[in-house]
Amino acid sequence: MKYYIIAGEASGDLHGSNLMKNLLQQDPKAEIRFWGGDLMQQAGGTLVKHYRDLAFMGFAEVAMNLKTILGNIKFCKADILNFQPDVIIYIDYPGFNMRIAEWAKKIGIKNHYYISPQIWAWKENRIKAIKRDVDKMFVILPFEKDFYEKKHQFPVEFVGHPLIDAIHNRPKTNLEQFKKENGLDERPIIALLPGSRKQEIAKMLSEMLSVITDFPEYQFVIAGAPSQEFSFYQQFLTTDQVHFISNKTYDLLSVAHAALVTSGTATLETALFKVPEVVLYKGNWISYQIAKRVITLKYISLVNLIMDREVVTELIQNECNTKRIRKELFKLLQPDSRAALLKNYDLLEEKLGGDGASEKTARLIISSFKN
Repeated sequence: MKYYIIAGEASGDLHGSNLMKNLLQQDPKAEIRFWGGDLMQQAGGTLVKHYRDLAFMGFAEVAMNLKTILGNIKFCKADILNFQPDVIIYIDYPGFNMRIAEWAKKIGIKNHYYISPQIWAWKENRIKAIKRDVDKMFVILPFEKDFYEKKHQFPVEFVGHPLIDAIHNRPKTNLEQFKKENGLDERPIIALLPGSRKQEIAKMLSEMLSVITDFPEYQFVIAGAPSQEFSFYQQFLTTDQVHFISNKTYDLLSVAHAALVTSGTATLETALFKVPEVVLYKGNWISYQIAKRVITLKYISLVNLIMDREVVTELIQNECNTKRIRKELFKLLQPDSRAALLKNYDLLEEKLGGDGASEKTARLIISSFKN
């Protein structure tokens, strides 16, 4: 079979690579062309365009790069027509992917969506396009099945979360070797995950670093995003109690004692590594006011959304300040709090469906063409 896969972000590259490995294992004659990144390229197939050329975030940036975006859409359609795939597999990235799906449906190509757009958080009206254009939807969060099937009468497959595979299948990190290679001392590590975009990092990292002098018995390590240069972070490295490690977030989380994490997928990754965390979010006042009105969720972290209760503490906007961060981090480091949180993390992993999301999704995609 011929598969065309479109992933437009780093997380999509990770999940796309694991899906590709399973497709190639179950369908040895598979031909795959894809939009993605280095991990997908290592898995096999032919890279059409790298996700680093596609990442336009925010209204202003999208408007400024509209010509490029429209050009990419046109190029994608032409490449699909030339390749003539049996199925297109979309991985999240809805702004781009939903436009391709609408076009592909009209010309008779099967559309399978792996990792649903988060329409339960905002832009719920996208359900109309999904029901019209998507032949099969594979969801990775347990509450998404009820959202689609009970609320919108659209059948989906819950396959489990691919992060579990990505984390379980990676080589184990040796703590002592990690500390030695990265110039760390013997103190326990508190990981700082401030996000991936410059504006976000600058705002969140300054809040995180405001408490480090209150915890001299720990060393703080910043998880540098692969999309940012070290030179950007240098302005924050003003004390030997703060260290910086680039593009090794999973290694860092696997040896961390606790973490301060900016809201996003990293909150779930941290939980799956069984690292106690405090979740932080602070945006500019206007953006926050807009988001508060558009997004009507009880929680901002995936951990709490999946568990449908507050498992990890969320400090949002005005609550995200030195006093509260200090208090919640101190609480997190106490044995009783840690034990209770780790027990909830085990329940979280059970809810996510365990191992095998990529294998199951590949099997369902292939079997759908045998029926």
